[in-house]
Amino acid sequence: MNAASAAISAMPARSRSDSRAVNRFAWAVLAYNVAVVLWGAAVRATGSGAGCGDRWPLCNGSVIQHYPTAATLIEFAHRASSGLALLAVIGLLFWTFRAVPRRHLARAASVAALVLTLNEALLGALLVLLGKVAHDQSASRAVYLALHLTNTLLLLAALALTAHFLSREQGFMRGSVELRAPGFAFTGLGAVLVVGVSGSLAALGDTLFPASSLRAALAQDFASSSSWLVRVRWVHPAVSLIAGAFLLWLVYYGLRSTANRTLSITLAGLLLLQYSLGVADIALLAPTWMQMLHLLGADLLWIALIVLVTRLCVRPIGCTEGICSR
Repeated sequence: MNAASAAISAMPARSRSDSRAVNRFAWAVLAYNVAVVLWGAAVRATGSGAGCGDRWPLCNGSVIQHYPTAATLIEFAHRASSGLALLAVIGLLFWTFRAVPRRHLARAASVAALVLTLNEALLGALLVLLGKVAHDQSASRAVYLALHLTNTLLLLAALALTAHFLSREQGFMRGSVELRAPGFAFTGLGAVLVVGVSGSLAALGDTLFPASSLRAALAQDFASSSSWLVRVRWVHPAVSLIAGAFLLWLVYYGLRSTANRTLSITLAGLLLLQYSLGVADIALLAPTWMQMLHLLGADLLWIALIVLVTRLCVRPIGCTEGICSR
């Protein structure tokens, strides 16, 4: 019996029940954070980032809003939902530490999730306090937005890892796993992060410089008088094709294992969906609802990618190919 199996066998029945319950809660917290991310995109796409003025965390200096505008309601709802997300992540951290033994990888992932949540709040606060919202076109806004999006994806990854390690049947204890092909995995994940960041900049360009037609939008992309945010929009589809090659190779590798076949097919389907949504987003001139739908597809793709990479690369020591993937 290995150390992981011994640790679980030694847990009382109540603790094992708590572990299953916190696993369900972890997936629920992840789903809720995806919803918060989508609402944040709505804030940006509708230009509502200044709806609460330059005050944070209070909205226009108070909690109760009298005769609020639509922008105020949108921004206030995002701040309130973000506050609930912080409480949910704190609850997940304490519950995880209570339900699983020491050296369980879910503990480390839940700590990372809390740190990234606090950093998410800090970056959101800086965007408001420094005025990098609404119709601000400064280069520094793009930098903060890129940092914000990167932190968001890392946060979703930490929450997905917490839920995944809580649900694993083996290979969830520090010292009982080995990391296989780390260079390739980190390079591929880094490429997908670049796709996300370039997508956030492209979406910002669509919001700040809307086009009247597809032909006008294409002309803007190559006009020397256009903002740099518009002229770099082509980077997003270009790097997404490069990152897609990595995802397809990963799908092929995952299909070789029966345990990972369903997840690999799901990842391939999400990749195809994302390319379709990207084309539709361009053709429809990036309306708010399409931007949110495209972002939802990206978040789901990212979460599926994180879980699949973890299954393939974080393996129990001594396990052979196609075995011990769960």
